[in-house]
Amino acid sequence: MSKRVFILDTSVLCCWLKIPGKETAGPVTDRWTHERIDQLLETERQAGSIFVLPLAALIETGNHIAQSSGDRFKLAHSLVDHLRSAAEATSPWAAFTDQGRLWESESLLTLAAVWPELAAQKLTIGDATIKYVAEHYALAGFHVEILTGDAGLKAHQPARLPPVPRRRR
Repeated sequence: MSKRVFILDTSVLCCWLKIPGKETAGPVTDRWTHERIDQLLETERQAGSIFVLPLAALIETGNHIAQSSGDRFKLAHSLVDHLRSAAEATSPWAAFTDQGRLWESESLLTLAAVWPELAAQKLTIGDATIKYVAEHYALAGFHVEILTGDAGLKAHQPARLPPVPRRRR
C-alpha cells in the first residue's frame, strides 16, 4: 500500500488556523471546520501520512492573515509554525524543498503554456501550482488527496493508480 500524502489548500489551511471570516470551507454537504480538519490530520499523522504545504497556499493564507480582522500576530505565528516544520521536514510535514523543481525555469514555462487554458476553466494560477504539487507526489507513487473546500481544485486531484501486480514465482 502506498503512503498517503495530504496537500492543504488555502481554504482548508485558513479554516484550520481559524482565520476570522474563513472558519469554514466547502459546500454545506461537505463542510470543512477546524474540528474536522484537526481530527483528520491527527488521525493521518498517527497513520504515518505526510502533509504538504504548497507555496501557493502559504502565500495566499499569509495574505488572508495580513488582511484579517483577528489577531494577525498570533495567526501569523500559527502559520509560520507549520512553515518551519515544512522547512525542516519535521514529521508529518514533507520537506518544503521537495517542491523546488516545480519552481525551476522549465516547470514555470510549462505552467505558462498551460495555465491560460486552466484559467478559462476558472482554475487560478495558485490552484494550478497546487495541482502540479499533487501530480508531483502522485508520480512519485503516493496516494494523494488535496484537502480543499474548492470543488474545482478537487476535480484536479490525481486519480489513484491501481497497484502494479506482482508476479508469483
